[in-house]
Amino acid sequence: MKTYNTILFDLDGTLTDSKEGIINSIRHALSYFDIVEDDMDKLKSFIGPPLKDSFKVLYGFDDHKADVAIVKYREYFKDRGIFENEVYLCIPEMLSNLKRHGKTLIVATSKPTVFAKRILEHFDLMEYFSDVIGSNLDGTMVEKSEVIKYALDKNNITDLDSTIMVGDRKYDIEGAKDAGIDCIAVLYGFGTSTEINEGSPLYIAKTVQDIEKIILG
Repeated sequence: MKTYNTILFDLDGTLTDSKEGIINSIRHALSYFDIVEDDMDKLKSFIGPPLKDSFKVLYGFDDHKADVAIVKYREYFKDRGIFENEVYLCIPEMLSNLKRHGKTLIVATSKPTVFAKRILEHFDLMEYFSDVIGSNLDGTMVEKSEVIKYALDKNNITDLDSTIMVGDRKYDIEGAKDAGIDCIAVLYGFGTSTEINEGSPLYIAKTVQDIEKIILG
């Protein structure tokens, strides 16, 4: 088994269960357009890909309408939805063990960096990470491959063979492959087992403990 020294972590569905806050924020945004959505599968599909893409694909919004929806989403999310969230069991212990073994941990998320940092600070997880890389509030750098590549460049990570991404959606798997690094896909997050298997990650983790076992051998 390979030795991994740098581990990139997705946030939503990997470190924290953010479903409630995200769904409530989406409903708040949709209500501005007099849309009532009760299809939980449809709402959950927002978790992972860029928000703008989801509003356009799922509701047929044009660019302007999708931008307005994001503003309304953040209206709710920035003060309420951001904390309708909880850390998955055993995450702090896993991160602590990886740090104790000398691993470099970085968050790489499509969520805006400012929100990601607030969440990590709120849940006392920031101490484990050497950097937090997310998207920009202006709607740039939202694609997961962009986020991962920027995280690698910013932190001068050139040994891609010893670097791995941990995430729960196909976007994490595809982004890691595009950046030339391996991926651990977790099954306890928001991606379905079908989605994960179709992405063909190098490793699949059913539990948080499995992540640690894969990385530490």
